[in-house]
This record gives sequence, C-alpha cells and structure tokens, in this order.
Amino acid sequence: MIVAVRRAAAGFVALAVLCALTACGQRASEWTDDAYVIAGGGPTGVYFEYGSRLAEELSDSLDITMAVEETAGSVDNLLRVESGDALIGFAQGDAAADAVSGTGAFDEPLDVRALARLYDEYVQVVVRGDSEIEDIPDLAGRTISLGAENSGVTVIATRVLDAAGVDDASVRNPQLDLSASIQAMERGEIDGFFWVGGLPTPGIAELAEKTPVRLLPIEQDWVNDVNDHYSHAYRPADVPAGTYGLATSASTMAVPNYLVTASSTPDGVARDILAGLFDARLRIAAAVPAAALLDRRSAIFTGPVPLHPGAADYYRDLRG
Repeated sequence: MIVAVRRAAAGFVALAVLCALTACGQRASEWTDDAYVIAGGGPTGVYFEYGSRLAEELSDSLDITMAVEETAGSVDNLLRVESGDALIGFAQGDAAADAVSGTGAFDEPLDVRALARLYDEYVQVVVRGDSEIEDIPDLAGRTISLGAENSGVTVIATRVLDAAGVDDASVRNPQLDLSASIQAMERGEIDGFFWVGGLPTPGIAELAEKTPVRLLPIEQDWVNDVNDHYSHAYRPADVPAGTYGLATSASTMAVPNYLVTASSTPDGVARDILAGLFDARLRIAAAVPAAALLDRRSAIFTGPVPLHPGAADYYRDLRG
C-alpha cells in the first residue's frame, strides 16, 4: 500500500513538472479562434523578424493563429494596436510616449499600454563607405531618407537634424522604409538614410556585405538637446566596431523599445503573451540577437507608458 502511494505521488510530481514545462496546453479563457496580428515593421528590420518568431512561438504554445504584418514602423504600430487591427506591436519609447500624451505625430492620446521593455534601439545614419558626407550637418541639400511616413524613424530623424542645426526642409526626403532605402542606396538614388533598430539590423548587415557603409556620428550635445526638448527617452551610445564591418565605433543615441497592446486587452491574454515571450527568449535570440536582451528586471521600466494591468500582475507574481 505504501509503495502504491509513493508511486502515485511520484506520478503526480512528474505530471506537475511536465505541466510546468508545457503549461499543459492551458491558456486564458479570453482567447478566441480569431486570427491575431503582431504589428511589425519593414521586412528587413528587427521588428519584423522578432515578430515573426514570436508569432510562431505563441501560435504553438497557445494553440492560436497569430502572424506578423508588415507596417511602416512605430507610429503605424501604435495606431494599429489602439484601433484593434493588431493585438500587440513594437514601438520606440519616444513614439510610445508621444502616443500616450497625444503629441508629436498623434493628434490625441492613444489608449495603449506596455507589456515589456524589450531592448534598446540605435539611431543609424547610413552612408556609403566612399561618400564625401562626414557629419550630420553635411546632409543639408542631400537626398536622405528620413524613414517611411508614420514611422518612428522619422520622429527621431527630424529631432536629430534639428539638434544638429539642419533644417529638415533642406533635405530631399523620399520617405522610404528600410528595404526601399537599401535598394535606393544600392542603385545610387539616395545619399544616405536614417534607421532606428537593434544591432545588427539584418538588412543593413546584408547591404554592408555588398557595399561598404559608414555611420555618421551623433554628438552627445545633440542627444542632450533632443532630451531637453522632448521626452528624455534617449541616451548616448556607441555602435561597436566590427558592426557592419566598421573599423571603429560610431557615437550615436539609443532609445528603448516596448512591446505594446491596447488597454482593453484582457489581463489573461496579456499574461499569456508575456509567459510565452520570456519562455521563447533564447530560442528567438538564436535568430534575432536583440531578443537576448529581454530581462525581467528591466522589462517593467516602460515609463511614461503605463504597464498593462495584466503585465503588472505577471511581474508581481514573479516576485512572489
């Protein structure tokens, strides 16, 4: 009898361990059979690749249908999330701050919440390796893509130009997304482009393998100026030597990136997304290095964008 009880107890322990590892296929009751969307970005950027991998992971672990969609970037993603066209999306911290306050590119506040701070994105002002352009002020009178319309890239590009004393009206801006910017540079149709993303950004890495590139430096005084005038979301940073074949590091500025959702997203859905996100971190990082930077201790620091209540519960349970 004692042996039988011990065997039964062992079986329950084994089952409990298995359930902990697999979640026993459980998910919050608020999920439906609808197809869910992650608002990504351009197909050659980190957002899209990260979103693709996350969609696969959540589809498998929660037995749902989820896919990433191409978008213009942060501003577009925030609008899609708030309208319900996407369940979650990626957004630069500065664009998200503008969204909740109804400033910048947003005519009124958006009812969005943060799920997690994911990683820092780096401002990358890309020119050809043999270009005579040496500094940001040299961009006046040039054809430079400041990012696609409704992108977070445009938000930062115009702020950097202003801090450097360059009137953005003096720049011929074709408003290209990353993929189109890369193609235009390869054809010699533009002198350079702005991009904001994780390191390395896949599309730029591929470009650098065929066409040597340089990154224009962004001075710390300009970073300070941008912070003084806007959301204090930026910090001085460096793109390490070796990135894109760079011989030396390049000074720049970084901004945090958030995973966002609508405030109306059910708490259980938010918790399931975060559980899947953290569980898949290393698997996603095998293809998207920036995913390895996700950290439970820093993920909660999404101000001034409030944490979703379900996200707050998730992090609180971890501490308990």
